[in-house]
Amino acid sequence: MTITITVEKDGFYEVNGMRHEPSVSLYVIPAASKLRRMLKDSKDLIICPGVYDGLSARIAMELGFKSMYMTGAGTTASRLGMADLGLAQLHDMRTNAEMIANLDPFGPPLIADLDTGYGGPLMVAKSVQQYIQAGVAGFHIEDQIQNKRCGHLAGKKVVGREEYLTRIRAAKLTKDRLHSDIVLIARTDALQQHGYEECIARLKAARDIGADVGLLEGFTSKEQARQTVQDLAPWPLLLNMVENGATPVITTKEAEEMGFRIMIFSFASLAPAYMGIRSALERLKTDGVVGTPDGLGPRKLFEICGLMESMKVDTEAGGDGFVDGV
Repeated sequence: MTITITVEKDGFYEVNGMRHEPSVSLYVIPAASKLRRMLKDSKDLIICPGVYDGLSARIAMELGFKSMYMTGAGTTASRLGMADLGLAQLHDMRTNAEMIANLDPFGPPLIADLDTGYGGPLMVAKSVQQYIQAGVAGFHIEDQIQNKRCGHLAGKKVVGREEYLTRIRAAKLTKDRLHSDIVLIARTDALQQHGYEECIARLKAARDIGADVGLLEGFTSKEQARQTVQDLAPWPLLLNMVENGATPVITTKEAEEMGFRIMIFSFASLAPAYMGIRSALERLKTDGVVGTPDGLGPRKLFEICGLMESMKVDTEAGGDGFVDGV
């Protein structure tokens, strides 16, 4: 049988003389599935700049980053004005993650800090469910005590191995129950307190439970980072690069050569924001002006935050809010 398809100039087409209107089925791939595919279908290093609010996330998207990381330290600093000492709780973290993850449904997947899970197994399950519902693509959960602190500060304490594995197990059971592709990242902060071998033992146990990715926080040398990849191969590992923190500076090229699959830069936005804001306010105090560069006015900043998309929605819907421009 011969089938003849003719496409007309107006976009309609004919199949054996019968005219059809073109139709397009649009399917938005969930962010979690997108991140999982990135891990599975490529060996490239997934580079995630740390973002802490809508503006920093918008800038990362404008620059074309394929994934992002919502930092707990940045969320605590920006939303609470406090140090990263376990003060941000589920509501703070989830609402911030949800806002960032949903800025663009076609945008880069977001990995978010889940700290300790904020309680026992039931609370871990609740936290994971809320992250799934918020559109988060991946999260890491750690073994610090509830009264935790930033992974690059001294004095960290961790729970026993079995309690840690209870958290991992609760997270895995929840994502399976909800049939979610969200990427479960098992993190250990046990290096300071218990040493390298205990970290490897904890991560291997988390891997056996079903964690998708491992994270050993606070490497003290490049050699230790490289050894961890070898000791846990072929399980994918995440590297948290905090410049001027506990770990010596490792570049993205070095991390990829070592075999890491994901690399997050927790303070990539937060530290430059501090420097830029402080410099501008110092100038305001001394010179009476902020010194904003030419061309960086309100419209430019609003364009980064979706001004043109908002105008398009209003206009196409028949609104008149922008008939006179902006």
